[in-house]
Amino acid sequence: MIQQYITNIIGSGLGGLAVAIRLARHGHKVRVFEKNPGPGGKLNSIDRGQYRFDTGPSLLTLPELVEELLSDAPENIRSLFKPRKLDKICKYYFPDGTVVDAPSDPEAFSRTFSCLTGERKANIDRYLKKVCELYDLTAPVFIFGNFHRKEELFQPKNLKVLFNLHRLNPFATMHGYNSRRFSHRNIIQLFDRYATYNGSSPYSAPATLNVIAHLEHNKGAFFPENGMFSITMALYEYALHLGVEFIFNTYVSKIKLDGKKTTGLIARDKEYGSDIIVSDCDVFHLYEYLLPEIKAPAGSRKKNLSSSAIIYYWGMKIDPPDLDLHNIFFAADYRKEFNCLFKKMTMYSDPTVYIFISSKAARKDAPEGKSNWFVMVNAPYDNGQDWNELIPQTRKNIINKLESRLGFSIQDKIEQEFIIGPPEIEKNTLSTAGALYGNSSNSASSAFYRHPNFSKKIKGLYLTGGSVHPGGGIPLCLASAAIVEKEVLREYKNS
Repeated sequence: MIQQYITNIIGSGLGGLAVAIRLARHGHKVRVFEKNPGPGGKLNSIDRGQYRFDTGPSLLTLPELVEELLSDAPENIRSLFKPRKLDKICKYYFPDGTVVDAPSDPEAFSRTFSCLTGERKANIDRYLKKVCELYDLTAPVFIFGNFHRKEELFQPKNLKVLFNLHRLNPFATMHGYNSRRFSHRNIIQLFDRYATYNGSSPYSAPATLNVIAHLEHNKGAFFPENGMFSITMALYEYALHLGVEFIFNTYVSKIKLDGKKTTGLIARDKEYGSDIIVSDCDVFHLYEYLLPEIKAPAGSRKKNLSSSAIIYYWGMKIDPPDLDLHNIFFAADYRKEFNCLFKKMTMYSDPTVYIFISSKAARKDAPEGKSNWFVMVNAPYDNGQDWNELIPQTRKNIINKLESRLGFSIQDKIEQEFIIGPPEIEKNTLSTAGALYGNSSNSASSAFYRHPNFSKKIKGLYLTGGSVHPGGGIPLCLASAAIVEKEVLREYKNS
């Protein structure tokens, strides 16, 4: 008789949802505990009046990772997720007044930026080829593999990474590498910005992370027809279809152990026994609050936290044709901005501003003739700053900047507003100090200090999500779930 293993999952972010689906397909009885009223974690949705806003990640790469999870789902569930490849990745507003619609086609991209900056097209083409080669070399090990297990790391297919470490440029910074490849500051700044995709600084993060640019510029940028939250809803509905039980509005207070083996968890003073625990919560929160008696691994004790964010959700009375789905207004002094974020631990007076307007693609997200603005700036993690002062001042700085560049009044166009900063991010998602990605990647060794997707100390404990290997962002969270599935099946398999 086949044993039906019981799995308790803590958190219903993308990692938790993906693990729930993967293990339920193997016959596990899966329960998901979520402290919030619904699924999604950071990838959620809020409504303000007639406006709907996606709350977290706003751009999708590698949509095939979602499609693979939904491959066996009924058609009505698969149809919830309809990704569309974007013709334009982003509209860039540079400090020198240059405005560029960045095409998603690599050839068109390099041609456009060469014409506008004078940068040799061959330099841009060569760079995109290099980051493609870097991805092909590193992704099997550092994204989709589990190098924490030596038996996997030293497989023949992975040995080429060890023999080609010099090609990873781990000891050069992203900015250092980019500034040697290009002569024009605008294109350097454009590629430097990918450090923010895991909450790091291009002046500290290793050049290996330039691989992030490959996903958008070579593989393509996508947006789901019904908004980013449709990813969450498609995975949630499929999990329900597979029999996964969701227990919402329920905070998990402790993981139960019998020696070095998980036996279940406690939520609302009730014990829920299980064979397996999967944590989709912040790794620092896991050890500090749910496993206080267990000493965390070194990389999960030292907090070299990533950046956070301040997000202003604005329901706007207008729908400016000059703005696109994704828009970035760069800081005039990028180095000063990151110095403020990671050294001075405060907000820069001229922050880089990102505006995401989902109603440009999902028209129902705002009334006709109006638009929903997700206005985000990078922020330091919460270290006791006076956010009651910083958030309004940053809002003023953003409005002044946007009015100067766009040429129209902003303040009187805002009819709905909702604001969150690092304290709210921590409260809503249990992300330590509001850091969006756990630890930053501001060192050459940072990838090796991310917690593996399994516990080396506790049998039956596995970890997924953005604060553990391989990192934050939709593709990496989904990759972590696939690794967890593989690890669980090493010891617990029904089919």
